[in-house]
Amino acid sequence: MRGLVLVAGVVIGAHAHASSEGASAPAQPNRDVSQWVEHMRGAVCQSPYSGTFVVMSASGAMSSSRITQACDGGVQIEKVESLTGAPRTVYRRNGEMRTFFGSTRTVRTDRADTLAVFPQPSAVPGAQLSQFYSAKRLGSERVAGRMADVLWFKPQDDLRLGYRIWSDQATGLVMKLQTLAVDGRVVEQAAFSEIDWNAPVRAEDLSRSMDAIAGFQVVTVNVRKTSAQSEGWGLRQPVEGFVPVQCYRRTLATQADTRSVLQCSYSDGLASVSLFLEPLDAVRHADLQSQEVSMGATQLLGRKVGEDAWLTVVGEVPRKTLYRFSQAWVRLR
Repeated sequence: MRGLVLVAGVVIGAHAHASSEGASAPAQPNRDVSQWVEHMRGAVCQSPYSGTFVVMSASGAMSSSRITQACDGGVQIEKVESLTGAPRTVYRRNGEMRTFFGSTRTVRTDRADTLAVFPQPSAVPGAQLSQFYSAKRLGSERVAGRMADVLWFKPQDDLRLGYRIWSDQATGLVMKLQTLAVDGRVVEQAAFSEIDWNAPVRAEDLSRSMDAIAGFQVVTVNVRKTSAQSEGWGLRQPVEGFVPVQCYRRTLATQADTRSVLQCSYSDGLASVSLFLEPLDAVRHADLQSQEVSMGATQLLGRKVGEDAWLTVVGEVPRKTLYRFSQAWVRLR
């Protein structure tokens, strides 16, 4: 990872270092966490850009990608090319997503409704950010050659993780993000190692590449918008701070795999949790009553629900939060 180092066990300090040149950062207004997040969202479509970003967990696992974004009127399109692991290119255009798998010459179509903090936070109506996080500006630093405000979003309870964020002073774009455990340790870091704000990128060119599916086997995920209640499920009681965001019934349109999965997502405005409900599979879920997986900041919890369903809860939250969701998820009818 060029220029970016993550040390497991780092505890957030009281102040960030100034830039290496020693220049003082311009005065910044006092903002609460909601105002800072709104400032970051303002980076969308200010200018086309292309950059390399790296994700690294405390365990040492690392991945890197090339991200390119451009806008044209009401069309926002993003291209993400994996630089590590299997060749894969993901396009997101407004609410549509296509993933190209180079090794199998397959393209998968889906919806692009994934909630995100990096590089721009998603808007979550109804979230009460300031009730569950406090914001503190720690100083300023250079990231990928640009000055950034260094912010600490501190959680007010143990149901969510903390964030240390480097927000570009000129645009608000999140240039670097550290996800912090309850005790302050860095569990995952994502950052641009370089970024070009003058990249010769046009939205129409990215759209043309996204639509170039000739020669690929197309796998379509049929997506139907729904609600947990209309599907006969729901939370017995809400998890503090998390509001329902979206719910879809997803079905793969292939002869080999016709699974139908209900996906419902909840967010507090920064952290998000997704619940996936599917029929119990005698092979995949054999002898499993529960399942737990940790991948950097992401936690996964799976368990049998009733006699015929399997619930998987995934989120960048403490495991305690996943337990709250899994225990509250019940059949309504």
